[in-house]
Amino acid sequence: MAKNKLTRREALKLNYRALVIWQRLCPRLLLSIAASSAFQALSPYVTIWLSARIINELAGNRNPKELLRLVILQLASAAILALTEGILTRWKYYEMHSSDCVHGKIYMDKMFTLDYVDIDRQYVFDLYSQILQNNNWMSWGFRFTILIFEPLATAALQCLGGICMTVSLFLSIVPKGSRFAVLNHPLCTLSIAAFMLLATVLSPVCSNRSSRYWTKFASSAKLGNRYFSFYGFIRDERTRAEDLRTYNQHENVYVHYLKHIDIYSSGGEIVKLARGPMGMWAVCAKLISGLLTGTAYLFVCLKSFAGAFGVGSVTQYISSITKLFQGISDFLKYMGSLYSNGEFLKTSFEFLDLPNAMYQGSLTTEKRSDRRYEIEFRDVSFRYPGSSQYALRHVNLKFRIGSRLAVVGMNGSGKTTFIKLLCRLYDPCEGQILLNGIDIRKYRYDDYINLFSVVFQDFRLFSLPLGENVAGKADYDRGRARKCLEQAGFSDRLTAMPEGLDTYLYKEMEQNGVDISGGEAQKIALARALCKDASFIILDEPTAALDPVAEMEIYSKFNDIAGDKTAVYISHRLSSCKFCDEIAVFHEGAIIQRGSHEELVADETGKYYELWHAQAQYYVNTG
Repeated sequence: MAKNKLTRREALKLNYRALVIWQRLCPRLLLSIAASSAFQALSPYVTIWLSARIINELAGNRNPKELLRLVILQLASAAILALTEGILTRWKYYEMHSSDCVHGKIYMDKMFTLDYVDIDRQYVFDLYSQILQNNNWMSWGFRFTILIFEPLATAALQCLGGICMTVSLFLSIVPKGSRFAVLNHPLCTLSIAAFMLLATVLSPVCSNRSSRYWTKFASSAKLGNRYFSFYGFIRDERTRAEDLRTYNQHENVYVHYLKHIDIYSSGGEIVKLARGPMGMWAVCAKLISGLLTGTAYLFVCLKSFAGAFGVGSVTQYISSITKLFQGISDFLKYMGSLYSNGEFLKTSFEFLDLPNAMYQGSLTTEKRSDRRYEIEFRDVSFRYPGSSQYALRHVNLKFRIGSRLAVVGMNGSGKTTFIKLLCRLYDPCEGQILLNGIDIRKYRYDDYINLFSVVFQDFRLFSLPLGENVAGKADYDRGRARKCLEQAGFSDRLTAMPEGLDTYLYKEMEQNGVDISGGEAQKIALARALCKDASFIILDEPTAALDPVAEMEIYSKFNDIAGDKTAVYISHRLSSCKFCDEIAVFHEGAIIQRGSHEELVADETGKYYELWHAQAQYYVNTG
């Protein structure tokens, strides 16, 4: 099914909406561009007018005092104009560069407020990817609205100045008796003005027809950019360097895939069109523009030759009428570009207008110093959006306050889904999750999620100082951050770091940053979870990258680390579950066993027994 074609009115509305957002986020940006545009459009007319006065005086009375006055005025105005232009240009560029970060913030703010279920959807990922590719291609979208605003405003003001400077051209009278007196006839004046106006309109129409081919190949160009931005820069990714060398993938990546990016090559579709209809329309635009300039020169010179005005005014009128019709032509051309940009803004606003379907709640969670929060899963079932298969089915479980719960099971059994529902990253499709007897959907979302500290299996640390990674903010309690790192077993590594808590992790932001191992990263992530000091601490495979000694160290003092928190622990290593008060065994989306390690391992018919002995056989001495 074809997409509905965007009307010009809809495109203008989208561009206007984008400008309103820019004005809200960067209130001085549009003002600086408008001031610079006004100056760029109108200042040349000052020079044109004064130059015409000087030439007329030289060709006429040649009064030395008048000439001196005009020359001094010309020099003074040139100096003032140059100074003003420098100030306005510097201001504009400062605001433009400052807006670069704001451009990313438009989408970043939306990402932070999106429901997690939407962030996890392929459709949303593809939508956001399209926005990035549009911007990388030709700055289409929000950025283009700002980039086109300046030339569009300049063209509009250039038209206004041109009208003021050329109106006297059509009103000036050729002396009676001249063989060119026909130029005084209203029909002659109107005919020439109409021809010039028609040529002015036709030139940008042809130019827009040529430019429209770019938008027709937007999908191909975006695909080309997508290939190039990935395969062309994969060499810069240190995390892929080992595999590229080990498996000799640079030949495959650089030669095989990059050679398919022919959209911009000499044999590509765009180049073929540039030699054909796309190029023809562009040539027509230039020819009509040249014809317009020739007509303007002819009309002005004939009137001057017939005695309608002095030779100095020829300079004024030629320059002014050229700028006037160039302004009209540019205005229409840039309006066509705004229309083209509307299609890309439609994608941007489709993303920004994604609704938040998850109910945010209104109740505040009770602030309890004793951490007595009870959570219950009551007949909870869940399936991921777009899937007909349940990831969890009829799960019933109540957390004992201050207890240690281990969640075990094979891959795909529903363990991580269970955690995502507990943290309310998703809402259940059926059943309820209760906090102190109240459905968690009724609580304020931010209040509820603050009850949890989580070390996810695919956690991420940032290229920031160690202390900020642990505390999650720039202004933090250094003593607390250090204590949490010590509890997580990071003491020795912290002592060896050159700047202590101020040592940057990784080298993206600081050349003296330190690289850390996977096990060290997990310890920092664990310290981060402890530093939040939430009532529930959830560990999803927290020791997967630790060596056995470090793993044993974490287990041996886990009770001390967790304190009075309720802890949920996901692990594939069943030996790590022995210290937990209760173990829940997941299988195919359901809880099939519950109990302590001793109870479950004693049940020889149970899944836990099967998993335990499947792992234990690798540690049994058979020799």
